Amino acid sequence: MKQISLKELHMKKQIRVVAFLKEMDDALPWHDLLTALTPFYKTGENGRSAYPLETMLRIHFLQLWYNLSDPAIEEALYDRSSFQQFVGLDGFTMPPPDETTICRFRHFLEKNQLAELLFNTVNEHLDRKGLVLKSGTIVDATLLEAPVSKKNESRQRDPEMSSTKKNNKWHFGAKGHIGVQANGKPIIHSVAFTTAKEADINAMDALLHGEEQAVFGDSGYTKQEDKVLARGLEVFYGILDRGSSGHPLSSSQKKRNKRHSRLRAKVEHPFRIIKVLWNQSKLRYKGLAKNASRFLSLCGLCNIYLCRKLLIA
Repeated sequence: MKQISLKELHMKKQIRVVAFLKEMDDALPWHDLLTALTPFYKTGENGRSAYPLETMLRIHFLQLWYNLSDPAIEEALYDRSSFQQFVGLDGFTMPPPDETTICRFRHFLEKNQLAELLFNTVNEHLDRKGLVLKSGTIVDATLLEAPVSKKNESRQRDPEMSSTKKNNKWHFGAKGHIGVQANGKPIIHSVAFTTAKEADINAMDALLHGEEQAVFGDSGYTKQEDKVLARGLEVFYGILDRGSSGHPLSSSQKKRNKRHSRLRAKVEHPFRIIKVLWNQSKLRYKGLAKNASRFLSLCGLCNIYLCRKLLIA
């Protein structure tokens, strides 16, 4: 009886990680991304030849999808054949970059604010494919936890993070705010990143593109002045009503909230992908700028993931 080798077994059964990487590889607009980033990328430094931009970008995406640190992604590139295949490394012609090189590339993206460029390039690609619809926007925010430990050199928590209370529980970290289109796939078109104590409504202006015919959101975005302004501009105001101790919600307001909640639930889909599927519910770095860059990149990749079937087809 012929014994099946590990390679043959791998080729017979396509595991989920291989299927996922194949779909994302086919759906991502590599040409557009590389064209946008190439003017900023140096080909070599101090006589040492740099890794190709596409190689480093693929490694960066793997870090985001699997929430891996720099040392962890370096080890994974030596150990996992699926990662090697996605990046295009065979271990002989070009060994994987070390953790310092990977860290330096991430700092390069942060320094030049290229996460925003990546995000915009992805959305422009989706727009050309006819997947972007601007008739309505749903806004929402999610809490991202930061480490609360003070066991570090400064003996203090991250000064740029703050605490807020939600569902009678205190959270320390930051907030990721998104605006998604109300029709079609819940594509993220606007992103804001603030400290946790920042009120949701303060980021609302940054989440609207200005061409909306309807706006939806939870009761945290309720503001009477905005409601009056939307009525004057003939924009449908789908923000949930909020009661108070002296003025509880009427039965008609409760019915309206329930009806609109079904529509605004779509905004939770990107958060499920980023925080649950990709395990990005906690912040990895210190400071708002680094984490904002990471969150913006995740939002761009999330848009590709949501539309991958349509893009491949």
